[in-house]
Formats: sequence, C-alpha cells, structure tokens
Amino acid sequence: MNAPSNEDLMLAVRDGNLSRLALLFERHHRALFRFFYRLTQQQGRSEDLVQEVFLRILKYRHTYREAFPFTAWMYQIARNAFRDAAPKAPEEPLDRAAFHSASRIPAAVEDQIHESQQTELLRRALAELPEEKRQVLILSRYQGLSYEEISLILDCEVNTVKTRVFRSVKLLAQVYQRLLEGRPA
Repeated sequence: MNAPSNEDLMLAVRDGNLSRLALLFERHHRALFRFFYRLTQQQGRSEDLVQEVFLRILKYRHTYREAFPFTAWMYQIARNAFRDAAPKAPEEPLDRAAFHSASRIPAAVEDQIHESQQTELLRRALAELPEEKRQVLILSRYQGLSYEEISLILDCEVNTVKTRVFRSVKLLAQVYQRLLEGRPA
C-alpha cells in the first residue's frame, strides 16, 4: 500500500482530520530544524521555530490550496515564522573538542581535521551572508528544493531564483575566500 502524499495529508488536515498532522510532522520536522539551524546556529531557537511552523500549519490549514506543493507552502510558513520571531540573544556556541598537536598525526585524522576546518569556515561564511541570500542557498543546496518549489516559496519567477542562487553562491565563495585568508570584513 502506498503512503499518502504530503498534499493528500495536508488536504485531510485542512478538512478536519487533524491526526494526519502528526505524520506531516514526522516527515518534515528534521528538515525544518536543519533549515532553521543553518539560519540561526541556535538549537533551542531552531526547535522553537519548528514548533511554531506546525502551529501555524494547524492555524492556517484552511488556506492550503490543493494545487500548491505542500513543501513549498510549509517553507513559506517557515520563512514567515523566522521573520516574525523576535531576535534573541545568541546561545553559547557548542563546546567543540580542541585538537591537541601530536608528534605524529595519522593521515586519516589529518584529513578529518582539514575537512572539519573547511566545514566550519563554510558555516561561518554562510552565516555572514544577508538573510535573503542565505535562505535561498539553504533552500536550494541544503534542503534540496527545486527552483520551481523555491519560486513558489519566494513568489517569484524560476529565472529569478536561478539568478539569486547564482549570486548567492558567488558571494558565498568571496566570503569563504576572505575567511580562508584571514582578512577582516
């Protein structure tokens, strides 16, 4: 038996079968958390925003249109919840294990350290981007949404999304390179 689509589940929720929201939550809460975490770098705030999205889905279920992809509708709600959330004080950064120098570091460990450093630089570069550029990159590269879905979320043409992604990637590369070279902003 085939599992119901996201759209079928949302139509059931819209029509009063609220228990179907639990399956939508199960399918999408991790992706939403990753989306918010990449935007905020704050675990608690990201968890709160995920809850807010599902509360809004429940509250505004009557506005869901059958022809609209559920994930695009959900990310529209997510962007609005993020925008509406009051800025909060940053949480303490996660305590990262310090690497101690050793006389001989195995090549595999050295590769892992190098990859970890690159990932951290990329995370920092992404955090420096303006919100709109950061969101379009997260939606396209990390959340795996198509340009068509993103165009629905952002309420713009597909070519506009392509242009925004291209410009965002270009800016991300510039910021990454600056951080790599240790130059100030």
